Amino acid sequence: MPNRKISIPVLTRVEGEGALDISIKQNKIESLQLRIFEPPRLFEKLLEGRLYTEIPDIVSRICGICPVAYQMSAVHAFEGLFGVDPGSWVRDMRRVFYCGEWLESHSLHIHLLAAPDFLGFDSAPAMAKEYPQELRRGLKLQALGNDLIRLFGARSVNPVGAKVGGFTRAPSIEEINALLDKLRAALPDAEALISWTALLKFPKIVQHFPSVSISHPGEYPMNEGDLESNQGLHIPINQFEHHFEEKQVAYSTALHCTLSGQAYLVGPLARINLNYGKLHSEVKQVVEKNKLQFPSQNVYHSIVARAAEIYYALIEAIRLLENYHVPRSPFVDVVPKKGIAYGCTEAPRGSLWHQYELNKNGVVQKARIVPPTSQNQARIEEDLRFTLEEFGLDAPEETLRLQAERVIRNYDPCISCATHFLNLTVTRQ
Repeated sequence: MPNRKISIPVLTRVEGEGALDISIKQNKIESLQLRIFEPPRLFEKLLEGRLYTEIPDIVSRICGICPVAYQMSAVHAFEGLFGVDPGSWVRDMRRVFYCGEWLESHSLHIHLLAAPDFLGFDSAPAMAKEYPQELRRGLKLQALGNDLIRLFGARSVNPVGAKVGGFTRAPSIEEINALLDKLRAALPDAEALISWTALLKFPKIVQHFPSVSISHPGEYPMNEGDLESNQGLHIPINQFEHHFEEKQVAYSTALHCTLSGQAYLVGPLARINLNYGKLHSEVKQVVEKNKLQFPSQNVYHSIVARAAEIYYALIEAIRLLENYHVPRSPFVDVVPKKGIAYGCTEAPRGSLWHQYELNKNGVVQKARIVPPTSQNQARIEEDLRFTLEEFGLDAPEETLRLQAERVIRNYDPCISCATHFLNLTVTRQ
């Protein structure tokens, strides 16, 4: 086979712009570069000089799909520095708020973005011709997640209801009961979704990689916990920089984050690998009924992990809302202090770490945000190299393009609305 260079100049299904270049020599990948051209969004710099009260609403604009995660990482950081305990009502309702985000994000990815890859379609509309009920189910679950976000955030995109110390308002009992009816009615759909994803034809590929997520001793992780890996790491979140390193690579404007020099995985598969025992028993029963086992080193099982987290989020939201009461106040008062604040929560796509340096008035002097997608960058490159070589580099260029597309999509990087995202040109030497 002649030496080849595969150049995919446009990656539209990530946040910003990117490309994939692969050089093949003697039927081996000589170099592989996932080049991400993120525009200079300047969010961290824009946060400098802002009062801590402004930060949750500003950072929610970083991502239209997971604004809750950005808000929660910020408010937890400030509350930790200020020594604020907002109480059990706020803590429980934040989990409900987060459940909404997992529902909408995972449902979007499974039904509109990932399932066509597994079922042999080039788009969700094409898939809908043969799987109309499944697509309707996905849209219904996504809408339900949006309803939960709106309940506490006042709107489902870039919500504005979260604040340091709690929420700006408490929903009424009538609002809660109306949504509880919808959540209960969706349980059969969520259970069926696990079974449906389990029947997809997964490539039998086993890779060895560290899984990383936050972990909490008493619950499946969302808002709180230490950072943990399946290779023995267990650290408080303020020790992140002692073990994780962000590096600039010459061919990309996106930083690559590594753990002790290794690429690692964050996201639903990493979470379930580390926290399977903390899922609700109903979720584990459905997973085991479908003969699935976690932890898993098959990255394609991410889609089943997302389905399991959808079912978990529904059950968890119902559990918490069934004990709902209207509090005397939906927030507690906050007094700022000088220092460094750390926050880390589990966005749908994985661990989202924040660090803020504040002066005595609570004004941000420096900010640093490490999103899940940058943490998965090096792992995606490792996966592309491994999978394409296993698949066979002598395959036609179009086939290799589709396979690379599938690998990248499986990680659900921060996305645009495009359906196809790899344009391929091949230069033979």
